[in-house]
Amino acid sequence: MPDAGTPRTSHSAATLSALLNGVLPALPTVLALIGTLLLFSLFLLVQGAPALEALTLIYQGAFGTSFAWQNTLMRAAPLMLTALCVALPAQVGLIVIGGEGALALGGLAAAVLPQWLPAGTPWPVMVTAMGAVAMVTGGAWIGLAGALRHWRGVNETIGSLLLSYIAIAVFKQLVEGPLRDPASLNKPSTLPLTDAATIGTLPGMDVHWGLFWGVLACVAAWVLVRHGTAGFAMRVAGGNPRAARIVGLPVRRLALLACVLGGAAAGLAGMFEVAAVQGSANAALLAGYGYGGILVAFAARQHPLAIVACALLIGGIESSGSLLQRRLDLPDATTLVLQGLLFANLLAWEALGGRIAAWRLRLQARMQASRPGSEGASMETRHV
Repeated sequence: MPDAGTPRTSHSAATLSALLNGVLPALPTVLALIGTLLLFSLFLLVQGAPALEALTLIYQGAFGTSFAWQNTLMRAAPLMLTALCVALPAQVGLIVIGGEGALALGGLAAAVLPQWLPAGTPWPVMVTAMGAVAMVTGGAWIGLAGALRHWRGVNETIGSLLLSYIAIAVFKQLVEGPLRDPASLNKPSTLPLTDAATIGTLPGMDVHWGLFWGVLACVAAWVLVRHGTAGFAMRVAGGNPRAARIVGLPVRRLALLACVLGGAAAGLAGMFEVAAVQGSANAALLAGYGYGGILVAFAARQHPLAIVACALLIGGIESSGSLLQRRLDLPDATTLVLQGLLFANLLAWEALGGRIAAWRLRLQARMQASRPGSEGASMETRHV
């Protein structure tokens, strides 16, 4: 006689499996957020500032009004793209933190390209060419870090950071030297972009199109990593490079591909900052979005879709600094302390991620063994 409870048991098992796969991996990030809030509140209380009011103001400055939301979205757009510069190489086991340099050089290339194109170039052609040259420049710069790692044995974290410093130095040298607009006296910059090279805002919003392309890039990265053949090969190479080589996977080529794609995303962020925000390449382009993308990627645990939500969180924190300064007379850098505490907590709770993964595998194995019709269940039935 069939067991009437089998469908209900299967449904419960499926629900528990979805819970294990969806909630448990995010537990370290949630605990890091809670620890960050506690430590930040203690930091404020030591200074004599009202912690609860400060946290309320951070929320209001980030999401309290439509203006706050748009300011948050404006800051989140480049963070999504620079976070991919960290998350994509992480799929092959590389920790790349040079997104700031790729953003700077990509933005500079996009700002200079219109001067070389013929006058009267149509807007779609102009913007497409600017985006392409920015992505190629950023991809080549981060790809260099991957090449140094695999052909010269240079640590990719140190190498990408040093390359970022070099890129920023080159950016400043060119902007303040050969590429400087003579009319930019107090703030050295390149020649301003014409209307044919600028990008407008999304319909009904004051947020530029970089937000749309940032979300689209995160979705495309998720499809590549989770459902693409190349993405699966990247994850295999990142999990066990030796086993990947044994089965014939081109580990070096996959690492270079991940670095180039990540650098291209950061370079595209630079293009949008130039074409939609600054109007030229200048020192304001070095706003720390490349370094903020590191925090976003770690908070998202390198998951491309989670990057969107984490970019909104970090963008909101950054946009609330001026409100804290006006209301509570706190330094504008207070939000940087909050971000630093968040990064430290993420690293501290990172060790828990491995244990959670082990617990999840054990629970799933037990569920599989106890499922009706499975080998474990059949053996138990025979034993009874």
